Amino acid sequence: MSGKASFVVGVDVGGTFTDLFVLDESDGSARIVKVPSTRGEEARGFMNGVARVADSASAIATIVHGTTVGTNALLERKVARTGIITTRGFRDVLEMRRRDRPQTWGLRGSFEPIVPRDLRLEVDERVLADGSVHTPVDLDQVKAQAQALLDAGCEAVCVFFINTYANPANEQAAVVAVRSLWPNPHVTAASEVLPEIREFERCSTATLNAALQPVVGSYLERLEGDLRTQGFGGELLIVQSNGGVMSRQTACDVPVRTALSGPAAGVIACAAIARAAGFPDAITGDMGGTSFDVSLVAGGEAALAAQTAIEFGMVVRSPMIQIETIGAGGGSIASVDASGMLQVGPESAGSVPGPACYGRGNTRPTVTDANVLLGRIAADRPLGGGLLAAMDAAKSRDAIDTHVAQPLGLDVMAAAEAILTVANAKMAGAVRVVSIERGHDPRQFAYMPFGGGGALHVCAMMREVGVGTGIVPRYPGVTSALGCVMADMRHDAVQTLNKPLAELDVADLRERVQALSAACQQRLDSAGVQFVQVQEIIALDMLYAGQTHTVQVPLAAQALSREGIQAAFEAAYRAAFGRVLDGIAVRVMNLRYARVGVRPKFDLTVLAPQSTTLNPSLGVQRVFHAGQWWDAARHARLDLPVGARIDGPAILEQPDTTVWLEPGFHATVDTLGNLLVRAA
Repeated sequence: MSGKASFVVGVDVGGTFTDLFVLDESDGSARIVKVPSTRGEEARGFMNGVARVADSASAIATIVHGTTVGTNALLERKVARTGIITTRGFRDVLEMRRRDRPQTWGLRGSFEPIVPRDLRLEVDERVLADGSVHTPVDLDQVKAQAQALLDAGCEAVCVFFINTYANPANEQAAVVAVRSLWPNPHVTAASEVLPEIREFERCSTATLNAALQPVVGSYLERLEGDLRTQGFGGELLIVQSNGGVMSRQTACDVPVRTALSGPAAGVIACAAIARAAGFPDAITGDMGGTSFDVSLVAGGEAALAAQTAIEFGMVVRSPMIQIETIGAGGGSIASVDASGMLQVGPESAGSVPGPACYGRGNTRPTVTDANVLLGRIAADRPLGGGLLAAMDAAKSRDAIDTHVAQPLGLDVMAAAEAILTVANAKMAGAVRVVSIERGHDPRQFAYMPFGGGGALHVCAMMREVGVGTGIVPRYPGVTSALGCVMADMRHDAVQTLNKPLAELDVADLRERVQALSAACQQRLDSAGVQFVQVQEIIALDMLYAGQTHTVQVPLAAQALSREGIQAAFEAAYRAAFGRVLDGIAVRVMNLRYARVGVRPKFDLTVLAPQSTTLNPSLGVQRVFHAGQWWDAARHARLDLPVGARIDGPAILEQPDTTVWLEPGFHATVDTLGNLLVRAA
């Protein structure tokens, strides 16, 4: 790092705003930057934000980017035209999936795979489940099928052969043949992306990776090129779905690992802030314009899932932070259905045209319109620190009256409260999914809202779920950008073993761990980033013979013996199910390995307020709550000193969000600048 380059910048591109968290390592200071996002041209909004960080991009040492480009491309089906070359007889794996349906109880349903059937081509080859080669691959057929896909206009291709987790030789030979004639680097080998048992998950993950390579790769290459033109000489890192970061090149190679990049960064920040504030167990709720994303942090660590579905049938099997997403954001549209029931979401007005109060042509009511009409958001003060003009409360009233109040026979204010009641109930349901349904009591956790709209609903969520403490971070609207700065570099790998524990070759297992360690370390080294330390995480997916689902068993390197593995499995199984099963053989399915490069951390006290006196309130705001009007004191949240206590009803305003403190609740400012919300 040069003497001039002192800024570390986290960038989160959202649908409405592009958020930047800027840490100056020369003096330890921090600040935030918000600029409007440019839908469809995310790089332009990104560069507009970077231009406000410093006079020259040469002053920036590192940029860490949480991107939703890959996620949006999959959701909107705006991916590259992609083909598949597969084992004869297996072209329909992607379409058959797990014999599931979009609507479980419906008689009809449709699913369009990301690759149509005419672009899924077969060749003669076969590897058996034990790894033996039954039929060597016909490379002439492979080249002919690759040429056919090129002639059909494919920009990317996935080579997916059966049982490559046991022996990838046929697939590797085919990939070499395809790459010899493919005109670009967008050739994905399923065994390189996911060398794990279960053909659908491997096929889906690898195919989505291939389809995303041209989209994400071109975006990141263009972005880095623009940054270099502006004088940026540092490292561009990308947040992964597992909460770690990776180099720009790795993100281009395996873009499927960015599927939940943006939300994951926010959870990482919340976990660190909650730990520092003395709350190692927390439930996070990210409320943006379109969705509400919930995750659980236990013991100071975010929970990881082995796979997720971006949408029905789009399965990505890669370690990622467990996030439950529902359509309940600020832009979620409220309507009355044919049965007379009030519904909120999943349809969203987004940022364009946005809620009715934006005055951009939308006439249907949203959650934001309800908050504006009820006085929780002041219509005469601009959003986003002046980035959006003042809102029109009359348009909110008209939309709610027309589409909700009149159909339900309600007063317009009661209708607005009903919209929030339904939205809060949906969000509370998502909180219960990540807590109660997974064996956790939410009353033992703190609730941490972030995103632009989360703090407006903090008290309601505490009431709905029974949480005792709410933690509103210093900058809720830019928490994901903050998480980008805090995230460590992490690389995960997996290999299928599929052996009874009694037959497991422990020496071979140790050699596999060493090989994965070297491969992951190479990825760490390629990023050119300095680490405080490097950690490794070893785990085995194990189960009893006859079972389908596995238990993940963490292991220390020195415990890689048959006895050590048996003891670790029994401990993990007992913790999950309360008992072990005697007399049944144990099977080892997969080896999982992660290597973590721990990046330098900054002191979170830099976020603490500098003021020492409590300024008088900014005035009174009329708020409708629980069927009556209240006089709520207004405060500039960022000016509140450490130790300040504010009693509800109160409105706490800051450029990136608004906090609504209900009657019967109070908030105090802790030493890190967080608001700790509790019932009075």
